[in-house]
Amino acid sequence: MTNHWTDIANANLVLVMGGNAAEAHPCGFKWVTEAKAHNQARLIVIDPRFTRTASVADYYAPIRTGTDIAFMGGLINYLLTENKIQHEYVHAYTDVSFIVKADFGFEDGLFTGYDATKRTYSDKSSWGYEIGEDGFAKVDPSLLHPRCVYQLMKQHYSRYTLELTSQICGMPQDAMQKIWEEIATCSQPGKTMTILYALGWTQHSTGSQMIRSAAMVQLLLGNVGMPGGGVNALRGHSNIQGLTDLGLLSNLLPGYLTLPGDAEQDYDTYIAKRALKPLRPGQLSYWQNYGKFHVSLMKAWYGANATADNHWGYDWLPKLDIPGYDILKVFDMMSSGQVNGYVCQGFNPIAALPDKNRVMAALAKLKWLVVMDPLATETSEFWRNVGPYNDVETAGIQTEVIRLPTTCFAEEDGSLVNSGRWLQWHWKGADGPGQARTDIKIMSELFIRLRQRYQANGGAFAEPILKLSWPYKVPDDPTPEEIAKEFNGYAIADVTDATGATLKAGQQLSGFAQLKDDGSTASGCWIFCGSWTEQGNQMARRDNSDPFGMKQNLGWAWAWPMNRRILYNRASADTKGQPWDPKKRLVWWNGKVWGGTDVPDYKADVAPEAGMNPFIMNPEGVARFFALDKMNEGPFPEHYEPFETPIGINPLHPNNKKATSNPAGRIFDSVWESLGTAKDFPYAATSYRLTEHFHFWTKHCPINAITQPEQFVEIGEVLAKEKGIAAGDRVRVSSKRGHIEAVAVVTKRIRPLQVNNQTVHQIGIPLHWGFTGATRHGYLTNTLVPFLGDGNTQTPESKSFLVNVEKI
Repeated sequence: MTNHWTDIANANLVLVMGGNAAEAHPCGFKWVTEAKAHNQARLIVIDPRFTRTASVADYYAPIRTGTDIAFMGGLINYLLTENKIQHEYVHAYTDVSFIVKADFGFEDGLFTGYDATKRTYSDKSSWGYEIGEDGFAKVDPSLLHPRCVYQLMKQHYSRYTLELTSQICGMPQDAMQKIWEEIATCSQPGKTMTILYALGWTQHSTGSQMIRSAAMVQLLLGNVGMPGGGVNALRGHSNIQGLTDLGLLSNLLPGYLTLPGDAEQDYDTYIAKRALKPLRPGQLSYWQNYGKFHVSLMKAWYGANATADNHWGYDWLPKLDIPGYDILKVFDMMSSGQVNGYVCQGFNPIAALPDKNRVMAALAKLKWLVVMDPLATETSEFWRNVGPYNDVETAGIQTEVIRLPTTCFAEEDGSLVNSGRWLQWHWKGADGPGQARTDIKIMSELFIRLRQRYQANGGAFAEPILKLSWPYKVPDDPTPEEIAKEFNGYAIADVTDATGATLKAGQQLSGFAQLKDDGSTASGCWIFCGSWTEQGNQMARRDNSDPFGMKQNLGWAWAWPMNRRILYNRASADTKGQPWDPKKRLVWWNGKVWGGTDVPDYKADVAPEAGMNPFIMNPEGVARFFALDKMNEGPFPEHYEPFETPIGINPLHPNNKKATSNPAGRIFDSVWESLGTAKDFPYAATSYRLTEHFHFWTKHCPINAITQPEQFVEIGEVLAKEKGIAAGDRVRVSSKRGHIEAVAVVTKRIRPLQVNNQTVHQIGIPLHWGFTGATRHGYLTNTLVPFLGDGNTQTPESKSFLVNVEKI
């Protein structure tokens, strides 16, 4: 979230797309109703199904699953051609004037640098700005240069006409036109739209680019950094935000620092590549401080063992192969016998990953599997024959499965990071049952035993284990408070910060501006610095006062970074430092410093006339329409079909099969044969969640099992009539990877769509059931999902795949 939950109440327009907030985030959806009730906001919902969110919308329109980039591309074209953009914001705060390299190009669905044999853009050298002799990017303030970002963007999206976009999305032209017109009203300074999305955008082979396209729309409207604006992800779990914050993805370190690649054996080169210098005069490029964040992290991990002489333990970090060891890669390796053991902590891959049968076959090749979870999951029971729901030859599975029961969040003290980046401390309500232990205790005991083995017997590359600092009072049971203080960070030696204030050795830091790259500070996660200071646990604050009436609630818990509630909030003020709209005062220049109702995302004493731009994390100081080399599919989002497309072609590139689906999507050679076609599997399917269940947890609760006891699929009335299916019939839904059986819910909520001059039917499949728990046993929905993912995050394409439906 660039903004946060309570700030949604400041919106004039709410667009829910790629999510179903009323059903999947019912508490958070309160702030949408607040915006409607007290701010006269309008709610637009775009979804393949008419959902509970749509039921309270001012306007609803259907869309074919997997075509959201086409909708956004058409909207970008409309905003540009109709001149419905926030001109001063766009000219001053984005890269529209930047000139792109002369050898950059795009033709028939592919950008320059594509290697078809590797299915990747192996050469991204043309995806950049033209750099002058002074080392700065060249710009054309007139926006007339044919290679400035503005002209390239106009050219790129000119193909996304209303007629073609409607044919791709299946949304009627009049509905699409009406929505575009209403969204365009938010280009007026001070009038804001917020975009709410969830897994309906992320779980696609083009998911990252869907989100980028939404960010581009919000930049054109001048809505990023504004109250009630932004692009806001509704996280699927209460602590998924914290998971990514703390670097639990395979290529990340805490605080969105990145692991080095194989080619980065030199520490100075690693730092220099990330500590980017400004690309324009007078800009900040805050990532210049990367070295301070990195060194402080290594000091938190390795203490006195990390020194300048050993480059702060840089050689102890793993160096990643490209593209790395994401979850799809690990299970692909597991399938071919390259992985012997797997520790599965708080994760149910047999239910959550695509192609359940493939995942189960991979688990069956392990020598051992450790499952750390409060509940008996399908993964911990994958070897059990449960009739048709998990029909396996148990005797043929040699995997040793070890269950380590853990406590759940309500049985532990600690913090959760919600979608809005709020770190909120919670206190346990009860002790865990039986012999259940906290994850912290289990992992600590495991570490201590591993270290003892290395100390006694040695081993290959022992230093990362033997040199690790473990300063906790009870080594095999660190407290959440100790770990939280370590995340925040502390002074190792006396430190004087930029304000002249001195911290004594051992004192807690008050913010990441105090971090050093000389080994005098430690911080386990630089963006959390400020969450537990010498003044105490800031995450435990519960002051919900709102003195300015702007819904920022700065005294409630603590938000990263620096308790800032809205990212890039300097952009909420014009180039003179005054709010675009007096009614939406967020931060402003008072003649001496920046202040306001939020913590300014800016250097406090830099006057507007200095010309420093709001997007201080980028070396150019402005937001990017042109993504440079940061995205694997190209600098501009482009519509590509799901890998299983019901129409067989990409209407934007009907003659180029390489550009039918994401040309840089994450797919393995062995997966192609498992993909179905519309000839055999003619219907588009998508998966989703229900209010009555929380993923795969609450099927263990009898009350939840009563409210939604049995697996079902939603089928539109027209398709049901064609197939002779009545409400309550049992149906078999099959893909090329397997099948499920469930009760048919025949509904008006899903309608056939006209796509590329043909009729496309869609069905909806909730995902909560399996062969454990108190509900009636059911099939795992992900049995149907192809084993492939997004080209950047590797997130599976669980929201768009092909199936057939038959009455049993």
